Amino acid sequence: MELRPLRSFIAAAEDGNISRAAARLHLTQPALSRQIKGLEDELGVILLERGAHSFSLTPAGELLLRDGRNLLERADALEQRVRATAKAQTIRVGYSPSLSAGILSPAIEAFTQVHPRARVDLADLTNNEMVDGLQKGTLDIIVTVPTIKDIPDITWTTVQKQAWRVAIPRQHPLLEKKTLVPKDLHEQRLVVYSQKEYPDYWAFIGAWFKQQGINARIASECDGVTSLISAVDAGLGIALVVERIACLIPERVVLKTLNPQPEPLQISVGMLDRHKNDKMLAVFVEELKRAGEVDHASR
Repeated sequence: MELRPLRSFIAAAEDGNISRAAARLHLTQPALSRQIKGLEDELGVILLERGAHSFSLTPAGELLLRDGRNLLERADALEQRVRATAKAQTIRVGYSPSLSAGILSPAIEAFTQVHPRARVDLADLTNNEMVDGLQKGTLDIIVTVPTIKDIPDITWTTVQKQAWRVAIPRQHPLLEKKTLVPKDLHEQRLVVYSQKEYPDYWAFIGAWFKQQGINARIASECDGVTSLISAVDAGLGIALVVERIACLIPERVVLKTLNPQPEPLQISVGMLDRHKNDKMLAVFVEELKRAGEVDHASR
């Protein structure tokens, strides 16, 4: 049984008049009469006892009116739930653990309190993979460092600035110094992120090393923060990292202050320009900014 003729029958039964019901349903009287007749034919029963100018419900019509209302209420409720489910947005986030530590988790927690039905999917990726995913539409937001090369269709919003530190193993000669200076890094074995996967990191650090007259020897290239810290822990060399990485390192690795140091690293949210009017994404970005401010104030 289709719901449309059922709605028409219930409207007519409630109004007690075909003409008034037809007007309420924006139908002509003959069209409404045909729908009700079609419903009777489908069910094989008479629903209305028709008179010259009025009608009355048969027992079958009274039953259909009573139970039909319940059926339509359930159908309308189901439609609303299905539509609401379809509107439940999934936000796909690419991130770097070493940069978003202390920011991403509280932001997601606060965001899901505002949008409890929203879903947040996370992907731990390199900078190149994040930018590529954003441009291809497989990611909605990325939390990383803005690319040195300007990409016209990506808007960046800074959520936190992080100072630089030098990660060294506990047996290293530099451990005795409270604060390091750039010349302390000269001719040191250096553990770095992979040039292929983190070209902007290489460009940034390389430029600063050149400015400071530092000649560092690359001891190991790593594909992520976990392998980089493991390499430092194993004594392969020292690494220039951001201060927030402290929550990820083992006890055998120490972070030393560097003074003077490169410009603070800007942890930012990248989003395609065409999504700038997406209200849910805007809320998520605001929560990331708020989490960045709270995290910075707590240090």
